[in-house]
Amino acid sequence: MNDVLLLAKTHVVTALRERVTLFWFLIFPVFLLTILTLIFGRLGEEGEISFEISLINRDSSSATAGDFSAMIAEVFTKMGSPHIEGQKPLFSVHVPQADDDLDTFLEREEHALRRGHRAAIVVIPEGFHDAALHAVMNPSGIAQPATLRVYMSRNDVASEMATEIITHVLAEVDREILVRTGHFDPGKAIARETVWAGQDTGEIRYVDFLLPGVVLMGFFTNGLFGVPGAILFNRDRKVLRRYWVTPLSVSRYLAGFALGHLSLCVLQLVLLLLLGRFAFGATVEFAQLDAVLILILAAVTFMAFGFLIASLARTANAGMAIANILNMPMMFLSGMFFPISGLPTFLLAVVYVNPVSYLVEGLRASLGVQSSTFPSILLVIVPLGWIAASVAVAAGKLKWDVAR
Repeated sequence: MNDVLLLAKTHVVTALRERVTLFWFLIFPVFLLTILTLIFGRLGEEGEISFEISLINRDSSSATAGDFSAMIAEVFTKMGSPHIEGQKPLFSVHVPQADDDLDTFLEREEHALRRGHRAAIVVIPEGFHDAALHAVMNPSGIAQPATLRVYMSRNDVASEMATEIITHVLAEVDREILVRTGHFDPGKAIARETVWAGQDTGEIRYVDFLLPGVVLMGFFTNGLFGVPGAILFNRDRKVLRRYWVTPLSVSRYLAGFALGHLSLCVLQLVLLLLLGRFAFGATVEFAQLDAVLILILAAVTFMAFGFLIASLARTANAGMAIANILNMPMMFLSGMFFPISGLPTFLLAVVYVNPVSYLVEGLRASLGVQSSTFPSILLVIVPLGWIAASVAVAAGKLKWDVAR
């Protein structure tokens, strides 16, 4: 047993002494968690999304309290004020000054829209109040509909988002107009109920979504690069040959190597959990039986992949080349960092055969971050199938000595 523990200690110490290993297995996951959380961590939270829009009210014929044009202008003006002090409002509304020419102002705002300095422009045309009132009071007659003009920028995501929000706002204003004129029957309105799918605690923060993916990324790079690197470099340097002239058996060597590999995974896990919880406020709890079992399955799966690469490569450099070829497609087509819904069919084919996809979804499902799109049984069977296939190939092809 002492020889197994000594081999495990040697593997861990050697890995931590290598600068390249230290960077990819420890520093890079920490860096990735930090940079992605800082960039996207607050995306979607209240006060963090704000759109620059312009509002032009050409309908100044009526100034009464029931003026529909004034109502719309007031709605957007109120949305330009933050609900909580210190937060950004949803809309930063730009309106013409009293002495501004409206045509000149609109031309200037259109130029700003094309340059990306505005997300949308809302124009209330002249006669809008009268047209809206006539349409409401004569629902069965022929009437010219009241029309608002909304300018948006083509191929601009922010502009599309702002326009979609403006559309919903105007729908609510339309409802309010019907209410004020007595033409809205609440009993006939369609009721709406919002239900969160896949979780019981409401919206999940991005850091809670990201942290399980980064943890598995650390395990993945550890298995994909660390395992074949250690075996192939030791074989090429004839270190393994020295082991085999001792009473040490291959099975005991593998036991020590696996124990060292799992120790590195635990070290990665602890470091990332501490960073996620105390630096970014992550709330996911990994101390659950399902999550622990998925983590163990992931570590073993990626270690088996490492042995598979070692069995296919003739040299250490060839092993690193194979690992690099597999690294990016398997990581980014697994949902580790971002949702992968809506991918083209040919890319979804890679997702469905990629064991990382099942491990990522299994871990997040066990943590309550999101529900799995795969059947529960596949979350275990697919990784186990890859373990069996990798071990079978490695057992037949892996060369433990430099002699061919």
